[in-house]
Amino acid sequence: MGIIPESALMIIEELQKKYAAGERDFTDFNLFEANLSGINLSGANLSRVNLSVANLSGANLSDANLSKAKLNITKLNGAHLSGTNLNDADLNVANLVLVNLKKAQLVGAKLIRAELIRAELSEANLSFADLSGASLVEATLRKTNLSGANLKGANLRFASMTGANLIETNLQGVDLSGADLSGADLSGAELRQTDLTGANLNGADLSGANLRWATLIGANLKWANLSDAKLSGADLSRSDLSQANLLNTSLVHADLSNACLIEVDWIGSDLTGATLTGAKIYGASRLGIKTEAAICEWFDLSANGDQSKVHYLNSEKITSFFHETLPKVKIIVDAPLDSSSHYALAATYYQISKYLPELNQPPSIQINSCRTIISFQMNSDKKLFATAYAAIIAFNDAAKTQEKISNIMKMLNYQDINYLTPVSAQKIQQLTTVFNQSIKQVNRINKDKELLRFCNGIKFFQTPTKITLLNSSNQTFNVYHHPTFGKRKFSKNSEVETIIQVPQTESYSLNTIMDFIDGFHDFEH
Repeated sequence: MGIIPESALMIIEELQKKYAAGERDFTDFNLFEANLSGINLSGANLSRVNLSVANLSGANLSDANLSKAKLNITKLNGAHLSGTNLNDADLNVANLVLVNLKKAQLVGAKLIRAELIRAELSEANLSFADLSGASLVEATLRKTNLSGANLKGANLRFASMTGANLIETNLQGVDLSGADLSGADLSGAELRQTDLTGANLNGADLSGANLRWATLIGANLKWANLSDAKLSGADLSRSDLSQANLLNTSLVHADLSNACLIEVDWIGSDLTGATLTGAKIYGASRLGIKTEAAICEWFDLSANGDQSKVHYLNSEKITSFFHETLPKVKIIVDAPLDSSSHYALAATYYQISKYLPELNQPPSIQINSCRTIISFQMNSDKKLFATAYAAIIAFNDAAKTQEKISNIMKMLNYQDINYLTPVSAQKIQQLTTVFNQSIKQVNRINKDKELLRFCNGIKFFQTPTKITLLNSSNQTFNVYHHPTFGKRKFSKNSEVETIIQVPQTESYSLNTIMDFIDGFHDFEH
């Protein structure tokens, strides 16, 4: 209800009497500069009330409705606001030190340059709120919803934000040093030039986040998801990224010196111009990584990151250690893929993957008017022959292809070890071990009569194939080429096809095979 302006004291007295009498509706009251310290208005309806420059320190406003209220430059330090509705309220430059806002609603609220030092904001909803320039030092924001909020230039040093929702939140230039963001969702967040020194981001989701020029010195990023994130120019020195997801992450000119990258998944990441001296990279892939102009004097390859196994690059270029190309197995089928064949292909490979975990990831498929290319991308050269042996199993050419691969492996193992370099001998040994494991799994698949039922009788799987391998040096090796592949003609007046018989003369020299294997780069240095 609207009121006629009168002395603040009379308004306060009227307010207290009505509240004591059980009235709770005080919408539109004008309490500008009023002294309401310690007052109890729990559960009251104070929507659109003007409380700017008022003193509400220590007041009990829990579960009250303060939506669209004016609280600019208001003293609310020590106040109880748990469960309070402050949606669209104005709290600019308000004093909210040590305030209890647990589970409060602050959707779209304005808190520009507000003081929220050590405030309790756990499970509060601050989505789309404006907290630019606010001070939230040592504030508690556990499971708080800050999605779409603006915190540009805010101070959140040592804040506790475990499990917080920060999806697409603007955190540009924010001080988050020492903050606990473990398990927080920061996907798509704006974190340019943000200070995350010593922050705990264990298990946090930073996928697609913009962290350009951010400072993450000594930060804990274990198990964090940084896929597709932008970290160009970021300082990640001494940070712990073990088991983190860095798939397709941009780390151009980032500083990763002495960072822990043990078992990091970073295929497709761009480390152009990055600094990697002293990085711990045990278990991290050396393939599918772009490292042009990267700087590195030495790596720590020890399992525990204790420098017990150090690799010095010296005159060796870093691009000789990492390689951008990922190995692939390509099955080229001499026919386009139709919908029924597509279903059968997906169902078959799903069943096969139960026996062969390396085929868990579905292949990429390219289709044109004449052919289908099925590509299996891998993170290891040593799996190439073994994967080809298994992947072809659904096709009519399986037996011939597998025979070719078995013959290649026999040629390699029949060599005189005295004429092999230690590196070549090691590669052949590891290839053989992986290949023999694949044979065992394929034999198990062949015994499972139901496993290949989806492709039985479908013409696509009886079509001639060509199987090629691509290693990490971008070299191609043709494993098998059906004699009639690409030699089919159709009659102009009918759908009857004519097969041009061509004798197969394909053979391999030992030198050709060894040249291909010499291009493998995922073996230990």
